[in-house]
Amino acid sequence: MSVSDPQAGFAQAITRPRHRPFILRNPSVGVFLICLALFTLGVTVLSEDYGLGLISTSFVKTLGKTLCLCLVAIAMDLVWGYCGILSLGHFAFFGLGGYMIGMWLMYARTELIVAASMAEAPIPPTPAEITDAIGSQIFGVVGASDFPVVWMFADSFVLQMLLILAVPGLLALIFGWLAFRSRVTGVYLSILTQAMTLALSLYLFQNDSGLRGNNGLSGLQNLPGVQAPQSLVSIWFLWGSALALALGYLLVAWVVSGKFGSVIRGIRDDEARVRFLGYSVEGYKLFVFTLTAVIAGIAGALYYPQAGIINPAEIAPIASIYLAVWVAIGGRGRIYGAVIGAAFVSLVSTWFTGGQAPSVDLGFYRIDWVDWWLVVLGLAFVLVTLFAPKGIGGLVDLLTWRRHPDRHGADLGPDQGSLREEEAET
Repeated sequence: MSVSDPQAGFAQAITRPRHRPFILRNPSVGVFLICLALFTLGVTVLSEDYGLGLISTSFVKTLGKTLCLCLVAIAMDLVWGYCGILSLGHFAFFGLGGYMIGMWLMYARTELIVAASMAEAPIPPTPAEITDAIGSQIFGVVGASDFPVVWMFADSFVLQMLLILAVPGLLALIFGWLAFRSRVTGVYLSILTQAMTLALSLYLFQNDSGLRGNNGLSGLQNLPGVQAPQSLVSIWFLWGSALALALGYLLVAWVVSGKFGSVIRGIRDDEARVRFLGYSVEGYKLFVFTLTAVIAGIAGALYYPQAGIINPAEIAPIASIYLAVWVAIGGRGRIYGAVIGAAFVSLVSTWFTGGQAPSVDLGFYRIDWVDWWLVVLGLAFVLVTLFAPKGIGGLVDLLTWRRHPDRHGADLGPDQGSLREEEAET
């Protein structure tokens, strides 16, 4: 086959080896890691316990939670921006990660409280009595006292850490296998992911779900056995969130930079053609869907101890829609775009909904941004979709004078960014 054949050129674009080192092919990775390190260092220096006290503990927590949202946005960008799967359920995996860590935090903290209160009893309590007392403390709010089956590993830190990875990953694996093997695509797949999220949210709202229903899990900001003040704990979580974001960014950048990345981009642009070339499209999509679910679970496990509470409302479908909006505003198909979008919208949302934005008095009507913020966000999403499809990340191209190579000849792929004849010959 000649390179002038579009079908052959597309195959060559996917299988063409890459000889340059990873960091040279992806200079944005180094820039991002340096910026993240400087940001983390700057917040630490300005914090209360480690620095000058210019940044409050609550704002440090806000920044730490923002880093977690950036991590789940990276996962969303990989599954949507690179693989073309518009998942409206990835915040469910985020919430499941939060529930897994929350179960251990509540159990361990309650165990310490119960053990301290029963230590003064004339007769030392048995392990069974301590367990019953812990159950009454945790589930008394929903009229129960026995531990459900889902709490069987709550007393083990190691096992609960593994469940942070296993539960979102297993749910994504089962759901993805059922959906992709049936070749459900497009808007129908998006509806299915949203239905999965809604079903999970409605189940968790029930008191007999084993996770305290609408009350959720609370007091997660208190680390068991740690006497350090929240000003110190918030910095620890900031460091952990920054490290997770750095590793997640590196992993996703590595995934999309090689042959695997070329294949999933091909699936995004023309799934039928990639299947015709002999690639297991369903296998690639299932791997990406499961991997991003695990990343989302890790992000949630770091987010909710900083938030202090998690309840089923956090898993509602609207949260996953917000996630898609963040990625679209930041720039879909750009890893740094997802980070920019999540950070920008999260911080602006905190400013508007926290009462810090001044109200606007028009005389005949008073605009309170707490009520109008969602309208502004929706309008921004529409405007970006219509007039700036590259999002805020597209501005980075302009500011850094990033230019695409001059291209001539026929396209060797279905989209305008595909490899062309002259490039294939070099």
